[in-house]
Amino acid sequence: MSAETGAERTGETREAGEAEQSGEAGGSAGAGRRRSRRFPLITRDTARPEGGGRAAPGDAPAPARQWPLLCVLAGTAAGLLVTLGHFRAGLLTVGLSLITGAVLRWAVPSVGMLAVRSRFTDVVTYGVLGTAIVLLALMAQPAPVLEIPFLEDIVHFTIR
Repeated sequence: MSAETGAERTGETREAGEAEQSGEAGGSAGAGRRRSRRFPLITRDTARPEGGGRAAPGDAPAPARQWPLLCVLAGTAAGLLVTLGHFRAGLLTVGLSLITGAVLRWAVPSVGMLAVRSRFTDVVTYGVLGTAIVLLALMAQPAPVLEIPFLEDIVHFTIR
């Protein structure tokens, strides 16, 4: 193991003067340290997900900067309030607001705090959860709007 690789592994750097004295080619006065391609042992910060920037300019008021998240939250809250009177309509509203969140995350380049993970993961998560809530609301008893025959067979098989 050479001295250069040992210094890289331990994170030690040589002084710029030593680099010039040893006759290394391509070294500039400001480049006394070589960056490693390895991941650091200690994480100092987390990366913001793509699209996690402000949805409106920085001088806009705080609610305007987070309008995509507020739209989804308002739709969900409205759906929960409607659920108190008509559960099917309320759950459809909640599911559709999650599907709206998936569409916003896919279509709008900067959605603020609606961006939690990568764009693909957020769209799939919001879309699958929203679709599941809508389908379950349509299949709920009494008088289901949507009937899927094999699901009834599965339920009867597991219960008996």
